[in-house]
Amino acid sequence: MLTKTVKIDLGERSYDIAIGSDIFALIADIAPKAAFIITDDNVEPYAKAVQEIILGAGANFCEILTFPHGEKTKSYESLQKAHNWMLENNVHRNSIVFAVGGGVIGDFAGFAAATILRGVPYVQVPTTLLSQVDSSVGGKTGINTKYGKNLVGNFYQPKAVITDISSLKTLPKRELLAGYAEVAKYGLIDDLAFFEWLEENAAGVLNFDETAISYAIELSCKAKAAIVEADEREGGKRALLNLGHTFGHALEAAAGYDGSLIHGEAVAIGTVMAFDLSVNMGLCPVKDAQRVRNHFKKLGLPVHAGSINASADELIATMRRDKKALDNKMIFILAKSIGNCFIAGDVNEDIVREILENSLMESD
Repeated sequence: MLTKTVKIDLGERSYDIAIGSDIFALIADIAPKAAFIITDDNVEPYAKAVQEIILGAGANFCEILTFPHGEKTKSYESLQKAHNWMLENNVHRNSIVFAVGGGVIGDFAGFAAATILRGVPYVQVPTTLLSQVDSSVGGKTGINTKYGKNLVGNFYQPKAVITDISSLKTLPKRELLAGYAEVAKYGLIDDLAFFEWLEENAAGVLNFDETAISYAIELSCKAKAAIVEADEREGGKRALLNLGHTFGHALEAAAGYDGSLIHGEAVAIGTVMAFDLSVNMGLCPVKDAQRVRNHFKKLGLPVHAGSINASADELIATMRRDKKALDNKMIFILAKSIGNCFIAGDVNEDIVREILENSLMESD
């Protein structure tokens, strides 16, 4: 399979996303003399493969720091451990941090790189579908706090992204599905044709048809690249990428980041809620909201919050603390139709509460 390249054009912060099968060897071309690999216990074999390539390219130092998988790794305690490890091993400005793993590791390792020595380069090596189509692209880094997800972080672009789709072959079906919710997001935001393609080809993507999954990843990365190039620091249009996330992040926090609800699942539920909210506000046809719900449900993604032990008011309180909130007002991505979403900051809280209460009462 040929390697495809998607360029993120940000001037001096520009970089390439390489997409292909069995392409870890490309890392040799950017291997430094000193490399720090951060990974988790689910994908340590991939980290060791990256380590072997870097050492084979002539590095003097290349060690691995492994964290437990899951959102709880994105903490102050983990950040201090990563910083101390790098300092103990004489990290310097020409060192490179390699983030080998999913969205959690990508966000966390990127933030560790951004904040050590006021910033050292890092390379994203995403190993999940979610990270390959979303979190590895665009330079968002961060950790979680008890007040919510990603509330401490910054924008810090990677040196490169190496997206090896062969790593998805060992991905659990649940994680693959969770990543699919982020793929669908790009069609729902502003590309009806892509969503229609997904309706026809989702099975191929989820059953690892290389042509289908490569196309879905490439198109997703191109869609995100265009938005990031137009609005790198989320001052406007980039907020569209948060479709489903205002609801979703609150659901994740309520679940306690214990693995019972993972990010992509929360985004799927949040996306259904966003379309239901749009319908209730008279913005979107009912049939479009039902079409989104049916698509996710058919594939096995959750579409309601019935398993969450929280009240609507508790979720709203969390949503008010979301990093996108302005003047204590929640910001939502709403839809006029599939493929036509927009940013809304003036939403009646009573309608939001109704959407949450209805979703919390649903059951399979």
